[in-house]
Amino acid sequence: MGVNKVILVGNVGKDPDVRHLDSGVTVASFSLATSETYRNKENQKVTNTEWHNIVVWRGLAEVVEKYVKKGDPLYLEGKIRNRSYDDKDGNKKYITEIIADNMQMLGSKQSNDNDSSTEEKQPETDIETPPQEEDDLPF
Repeated sequence: MGVNKVILVGNVGKDPDVRHLDSGVTVASFSLATSETYRNKENQKVTNTEWHNIVVWRGLAEVVEKYVKKGDPLYLEGKIRNRSYDDKDGNKKYITEIIADNMQMLGSKQSNDNDSSTEEKQPETDIETPPQEEDDLPF
């Protein structure tokens, strides 16, 4: 028995790529950047950014399609999946993905000069996607 659980808080690196499969199922993929800042031996500030490949399915993918854009801050929960596929030249490629099943959109960090009437609120979502059969999509 094991546990495969990951929690990420970061910013969307590109507008999501959303696909509607022939079966009617929606799948969305995008990159998410997480950054850690620390001081090195010389007391210089260093920021280390990791990029994560995120995949969401069904209802959660439909929420992503409507509301998620490049730069948006997100909280994600999911599991790590490693898979391989053959590229167009027949070379085997390996990819690590986060299959997200829970997502919360975090508020915009933009300042609106303390004028509450102009604040934009993003919809908050807390959607859990039921387990699904594994579809092997090469993206």
